[in-house]
Amino acid sequence: MSLVLTAYRYATMALAPVVPFALARRARLGKEDSQRIRERLGYAGVTRPAGQLLWIHGASVGECLSVLPLVDQLLLTATDRTVLVTSGTVTAAKLMGERLPHGALHQYAPVDTPPAIRRFLDHWRPDAALFVDSEIWPNIISSAHSRRIPLALVNGRMSQRSFRGWKRMRRTASSLLGRYDLCLAQDAKSAERLTALGAKRIEISGNLKADAPPLAADAPKLDELRGVIGERPVLLAVSTHAGEEETILPAHDRLRRLFPDLLTIIAPRHPIRGHEIAMLCGERSVARRSKGEVPYKETEVYVADTLGELGIFYRLSPFAFVGGSLVLHGGQNPLEPARLERAVLAGPHTQNFTAAYEAILAVQGFGRVLSSTDLATVAERLLVNPGEAMRLGKAAAEAAHSLGGAVERTRIAIEALLSDARA
Repeated sequence: MSLVLTAYRYATMALAPVVPFALARRARLGKEDSQRIRERLGYAGVTRPAGQLLWIHGASVGECLSVLPLVDQLLLTATDRTVLVTSGTVTAAKLMGERLPHGALHQYAPVDTPPAIRRFLDHWRPDAALFVDSEIWPNIISSAHSRRIPLALVNGRMSQRSFRGWKRMRRTASSLLGRYDLCLAQDAKSAERLTALGAKRIEISGNLKADAPPLAADAPKLDELRGVIGERPVLLAVSTHAGEEETILPAHDRLRRLFPDLLTIIAPRHPIRGHEIAMLCGERSVARRSKGEVPYKETEVYVADTLGELGIFYRLSPFAFVGGSLVLHGGQNPLEPARLERAVLAGPHTQNFTAAYEAILAVQGFGRVLSSTDLATVAERLLVNPGEAMRLGKAAAEAAHSLGGAVERTRIAIEALLSDARA
């Protein structure tokens, strides 16, 4: 073990006594579930079922939703198998409680301290542990490895930015990644970076999010919004990050000169930014979803500052600008609008979903925007010609479908890992 990991282990052990107080404070702020806070300390909320148990950990909503089809497939292939899904956020826990199939359980992930991890592993005794996307927790990985629990990174992603950071701690990265028995990378770039950092057995499985079902929509809520909006043209910007509204709002102003009844809907990646976005709108008439408001005729900008409703908003426009792409974040998931046959617009920074953006924008023939002028120009083209927007949306859906297959490839690899462990 590297000196950094040794120091980390001793530091987290020393801090373990104060963790309950930190969690209690987070619970008061609404960032932890006060009724289930003991799970974060490694105390199980339910009894371990008999038989084989596979543990899948995803940090938050996106990672947990991406593994739902995989959970279904893993449960179908073994009758005595339970899948335990852990996450760290209240929102993810709520969604998993609603969407996990029979035979799957949800628990909050233990904090990465030695005592919490020990209690968690003593109780659950997983037959394999699968970590989603880019989850690398030193104590969890080291403790599971020391118990000879097969470890896999699934839907593995290593961005250029993360790669640069880990390269500065190459020995630590190698020590951690070398403990994985299998790394299933989303794409060739991630596979290359994981290999350079010391991962051993690597396969390219594709992106699990490409196999996710289309986002659902609450029908009564959708009908209500459709009734209020009527025939108004809509400019939809989803999953936006700080710094992007300063490009979207001038595009809105330019489009309003051509479409006086235009409604711009902005769904921020983090709903807590709703107030901030409303302030940025200045004298423009604003309504906020989180306040129960709807976009009446006089509303220019509707701030959709809620969680779990993107499926509704995608259905209100034939195209969508996907945020996180005008800033250095790297772009949010373009497969969500594409699967709903919505044309995709995005900024220049899309490295989080390189393959998906390249495939979708290639079949569309355009959609990359660099400025408010670009966004207004492309949006005008699609608003003037709804037929073209629908055609491009269908092309985007076909591109998204072509990227599928990751769930089955991942399932096969995990079954082989389990078989190797039993041999």
